[in-house]
Amino acid sequence: MKMFLIVYCDAADEDVIDAFKKAGIRSYTKMEEARGEGTDTEPKLGTHCWPGKNNVLFIAAEDSETPQIVEVIRYIRREHPRAGAKGFVLPMEEVI
Repeated sequence: MKMFLIVYCDAADEDVIDAFKKAGIRSYTKMEEARGEGTDTEPKLGTHCWPGKNNVLFIAAEDSETPQIVEVIRYIRREHPRAGAKGFVLPMEEVI
């Protein structure tokens, strides 16, 4: 099993969620108003100088679903380059 951690600009939230739903991925946990700095976009710190915030999705998936989720992340990065979307794949040992 895998755990996907996906970080993206909150302005792209509707498009990101829609992309996963269209791909049949409906189970996720979303955390809103995440702040941070990356290497590909401006900082999102929720301040006057660095406005904006990120959202974070966690998606637990079977190994067989991994290629489909990776393709959705690539689609989001391609179609919404300013969203600063990044996907991280983590090993997941078990669901309790």
